Amino acid sequence: MRHPRKPSSPSSPTASSQERYVIPNLRNACRILKLLGGSTAGFKAADIGRQLKIPVTTTLRIMTTLHLEGLVRKNGAEFELGPVLIQLGNASLAGTEIRALALPVLARLTGQIAETSHLAIPCESRSLIVAVENSPHPLRAASQPGFLAELHCSSTGKIFLAFLQQDRLTELYQGMRPAKRTPHTLTTFNEIRRDCERTRRRGYSLDDEEFNLGVRCLSAPVYSSDGTVVAAIGITAATVRFTKERIPEMAAAVMAAATELSRLLGYAGAATNH
Repeated sequence: MRHPRKPSSPSSPTASSQERYVIPNLRNACRILKLLGGSTAGFKAADIGRQLKIPVTTTLRIMTTLHLEGLVRKNGAEFELGPVLIQLGNASLAGTEIRALALPVLARLTGQIAETSHLAIPCESRSLIVAVENSPHPLRAASQPGFLAELHCSSTGKIFLAFLQQDRLTELYQGMRPAKRTPHTLTTFNEIRRDCERTRRRGYSLDDEEFNLGVRCLSAPVYSSDGTVVAAIGITAATVRFTKERIPEMAAAVMAAATELSRLLGYAGAATNH
């Protein structure tokens, strides 16, 4: 006896029904990125089009768009994967492994200093907050997970500028001033460059009422097993509690937490880095 076929569930569409929603050139862009990622050598646009059976004109348009977005870069006549993919890859890895490892570290840090602590990872030209441990104080100032902060005026962003983007400072800020969020925000190229040098020298960054008035933030870098800065641990507090006199105390606590998380990520220099 033949049983009638059950209709497909609307919540689990078949592959053929999903095809109706596919954007062909977006799929082609994904295919191109996978092709570039599968080889250490670059590809000319004509070779990409021929190998993937995409018209040359369409290939050139896709490659121009990917290049403008930083997803590919041009090396002579050949295209390679771009730097934005490194950041996105780091963000994907960090957002899973690092966040899980960081949560108890943040809880201990907040318990020690009674202020809000947070974890951020680099995401393109921003700092992405991925975890927050709130202060017990009823009045607190902190961003929530998912918030994207500008690099030049957030303490976690300053870590990424100093340790990951130091070679791009001219490209990012010379001849173009970023937003001046408060009267204390550093916006000139020389101010930002000197601040990056201070951050690298002392091992922590300081947002001294540069993102929000009445709020002081301090962050330290977190290293992966290969010695790359992949995240930043920071604290956020009202200036009435986090006074300038407390900066050495707060810096020591944040740097110790960052060192602990770096050790959990397998960084061999964690014991001596700070």
